[in-house]
Amino acid sequence: MRNVTAGLFSSVDGVVEDPFRWQFDSFDEELGAGMGQMMGRIDTGLLGRVGYQQWADYWPRADTDADFGGFINPLPKYVASRTLAGNLEWQNSRLIEGPLEGFFADLKKGDGGDIGVFSSISLVRQLLFAGLLDNLMLIVHPVIAGSGRRLFNDGDPLTRLELQSSEQTSKGNMILSYGLREG
Repeated sequence: MRNVTAGLFSSVDGVVEDPFRWQFDSFDEELGAGMGQMMGRIDTGLLGRVGYQQWADYWPRADTDADFGGFINPLPKYVASRTLAGNLEWQNSRLIEGPLEGFFADLKKGDGGDIGVFSSISLVRQLLFAGLLDNLMLIVHPVIAGSGRRLFNDGDPLTRLELQSSEQTSKGNMILSYGLREG
C-alpha cells in the first residue's frame, strides 16, 4: 500500500494560502533538507485544477529553484477537476476520471512510492476527511499571517490525529507530521 502525503506551509494562526506572502525570511537549511527527503519518497503527484493551472504556467519555464522544477516537471501528475477537459499540456499530467475517492483508493493499492498532494487545500481536506491521507506535514512558520484561507474550518468533522514526528528548525519553523489516529 502506497502512502499519501501532503505538506503545507502554515502560519501560526493557521493560514495555508499563499505562503510566499509570509514565509520569505524563515525558510532555512533544515526546512530545505526536510522537503528534499519528502520529495525523495514521492513518485506520483495529485493537484487540483487551480494549483495545476498555476504550476503548469510556472514550473515548465522556471529559471529559479531548479531542484523542485527538476522534481515536479517529469513527475506523473493526476489532476482533479470538474471543469478541465481533454489532454493536459504540462508534461506527464492526466485528468482524473470518475470519483476522486475511488480513483485515489485504487492508486494507493498500486505499486510505487509515495503519492504527494500538491498546491490544493481542498484536496488535502477531502482526502483527510475521507481517510485517504496517511501523512499531513504542517510546516509552521513563526509568523501570524492575519488573513488568508485556513486548512480547517468551523463545522469540520471531529478528526483525531496522531503526531508522527516533530522538528524545530534554526529559524523557528516547526515541521509537524500527523497521521490519522486509529480507533
